[in-house]
Amino acid sequence: MRIDHKLQRIQVDSFEISDELVYRFFISLPENERETALLRAIRIGVLATMEDRFSAFLSKTTDDLGVQLENLKLLFDMKQEIFHKTAIKGVAAENDILEFLETYIDHFHLGDVVLLSRTSKGLLKNNKTGDILAYVGGENSGKKVAIECKFDKSIKLGDVDSLDIASNKYDTAWSQLLETTVNRGANTSIIVFDKTLADASIQRAVDGVTYIDNIGFICIIDYEASDYHNLAIAYNFARKLALRKDGKNIEVDFVNMLIQRLLKDIRDIQNIEMLVKNNIKNNLQILKNIEKSLLSIEFNQQYLMKYLEDGYLSKADLLDFYQREDIRTKYKLISKDIEGIETEEHL
Repeated sequence: MRIDHKLQRIQVDSFEISDELVYRFFISLPENERETALLRAIRIGVLATMEDRFSAFLSKTTDDLGVQLENLKLLFDMKQEIFHKTAIKGVAAENDILEFLETYIDHFHLGDVVLLSRTSKGLLKNNKTGDILAYVGGENSGKKVAIECKFDKSIKLGDVDSLDIASNKYDTAWSQLLETTVNRGANTSIIVFDKTLADASIQRAVDGVTYIDNIGFICIIDYEASDYHNLAIAYNFARKLALRKDGKNIEVDFVNMLIQRLLKDIRDIQNIEMLVKNNIKNNLQILKNIEKSLLSIEFNQQYLMKYLEDGYLSKADLLDFYQREDIRTKYKLISKDIEGIETEEHL
């Protein structure tokens, strides 16, 4: 293992592990997801190792670790549940979503303005629904898209017929979309869920993004992976709906078909990108191996010529031949140059 302080990287050569649990986990994944899963596993392992209570727990259960593994899993699940339920995560997610939308708008020169509105009251009495407000084409355009972020499991999909008049619990994705639109005086709205927290009814009905006629867009993002491409699709459609002037009804099925086509294209691109990145890494490793072999051939030829010319090799020569410090130094320089190519590819 080597630590590159300049690039802030950990380098491990010829890593191999023989563990049935690890093997079964990775063999169950598609090939293009294994590298990402490995990086996540390393990060989680490092975080766990840094956690004193986790380390203390392991040290206490060394002898009966197998029995306690289930307890460990329960502790981890509890910590995750507490984390997902905290208001802090919701606030952080709203800020990150706002930053993403600002970057998206700036990149495509849309001229929209997005602002946090979660702390301000809207048009409905004592109501703050609608965490982010997007002014399409500028603050004076009169066209608005309201965005509600839901990072909890309490919201189901719902529909008009699902309201029980005997119950005060009527919050659903449908109702929240309508409430968001009315409360912020918007043309349409988007409700955003995290894929790890969305209710099963939403997961079944929404494949990334879905448009509900005259209500708005339901969008599922991967917050942990900072993957907001579904939100980009939803926002792009929503702002175009807000800019419509003719007032004609739109074909909901056609909109959803377009959305699904876009989602498929994006997934295909992501798979291709993963394959390209893997090929780049493989080719760079091949290049390293070629350079190493060429250096070794050159080095061996030098000592062969020396032996043929002088008829012998001194003990100092034999030591140099054995240690190969000169070739080692040259290879390190070449290896850094090749790694520089890899760094440029990521920029």
